[in-house]
Parts: sequence; C-alpha cells; structure tokens
Amino acid sequence: MTNIKENLDKINRQILETAKACDRSSDAVKLIAVSKRKSVQKIKDAIEAGAGHFGENYIQEAVEKIDIIADESITWHFIGHLQSNKAKFAVKYFEYIHTVDNVKLAKEINKQAKKNNKIQKIMLQINIGEELTKSGARVENAIDLVKQIHGFENLSIEGLMCMPPFFDDPEEARSYFRQLVQIKEKIMDENFDTVSMCHLSMGMSSDFKVAIEEGSTMVRVGTSIFGSRD
Repeated sequence: MTNIKENLDKINRQILETAKACDRSSDAVKLIAVSKRKSVQKIKDAIEAGAGHFGENYIQEAVEKIDIIADESITWHFIGHLQSNKAKFAVKYFEYIHTVDNVKLAKEINKQAKKNNKIQKIMLQINIGEELTKSGARVENAIDLVKQIHGFENLSIEGLMCMPPFFDDPEEARSYFRQLVQIKEKIMDENFDTVSMCHLSMGMSSDFKVAIEEGSTMVRVGTSIFGSRD
C-alpha cells in the first residue's frame, strides 16, 4: 500500500508540475492507472490512495475485478484491443473505450449502447507508428473513419488515442504525439457534429511528461504506479 501511495503521489506531482510548466491548468490531465494483471487488492490500495480512473486491457479479467470492487465512484477505461463479440461487456462496464479503430467495431458498440440506453464515450485508436504489432486505424484513414461513424446515435467520439513506438529516450516519441495532435486538428476542421475531440489519450510511464507537453489529456500509467508487471 505504501509504495502504491508514494508512487501515485509522485506521478500526480509530476503531472501537475509538467502541466504547470507549459501553462496548462492543474486539472487538464487525467491519470489513468493501468491495472491490467494487477490484483483486486492492489487496485483497492490505489483507490484508497486517491486514484479515480483505471485502465484495463482484457475484458474477462476486467469484468471480474470491476464486479468485485463494485465502486461506482471509479471511472473505468478500456484500453486494450477489443473484439466486436466482446463489445457488449465493454459497453456495460466501461465509461470510455479508447481503442475503436474500425467501422465494424464502432457499429457493434453503437448497437450495444442503444440496448443499454447509453451514449458510449469512445476514442479512435490511431496506429501512429504504423507498427504491424499494434492495433489502430492508419493515419491516412482517420478522417474517413470519423466520417463513417460520427452519425451513430449512441456513440460520442471524445478524441484520439495512440501508442507510439517505444524509445529509451522519451524525446523521440515527441514527433508521434505531435502527429496525433495534427490529426485531431484536421478532424476538428471538418466540424463534425457529435465529435468533441476534447481528449488525447497518449503517454505512458516512460514518456507521459513529453505527451503532456504536446497536449495529452489522459496519460496511461501502470508500471510507475504498481511496479513491474506481475
């Protein structure tokens, strides 16, 4: 518990200092504690230490943990690859789905959200580094994807998400974050209705400070809070 609280306090302090240094407000950036493969007890420790947003990657694992924790004050973010046949669970359990990257998935999420009488908040995942091992829409297809799904009545497109290639030097990720900002601006220039583009989900343990400097509103941090992967 002590380490999680110390780590969480340290990350929150770094987020605050980084935001302040680039003239952003103290509440401009949400910290999402990435709790995949972490125990219910560790998540409860993080909640007690003040964490309010958690990110999960695997539907079955997440559903089990969310049911046990049963804390309605917590905001859950789905940040892993989502298959269409699991969309009903993502809609039921998560306020945000960060990883929508194709029309088929968006259509199924919209269908399930309608069944649940819910407007599902989603972000479009962009494969910013064009890596074969990562999911996400291609950069050049981003605007077309928005054109195809922005009219879905039970979806609210809140912004974009990316995972740039890993670098030992976080400065090398900066150009990828800037590119995501440029995509966001191009989408905003199209003036789509139901598309707010208020969020950029970018930055992880190794590079979140650079991401914040480039405009991130959600940073996804796991290792620096919970320690190395279980």
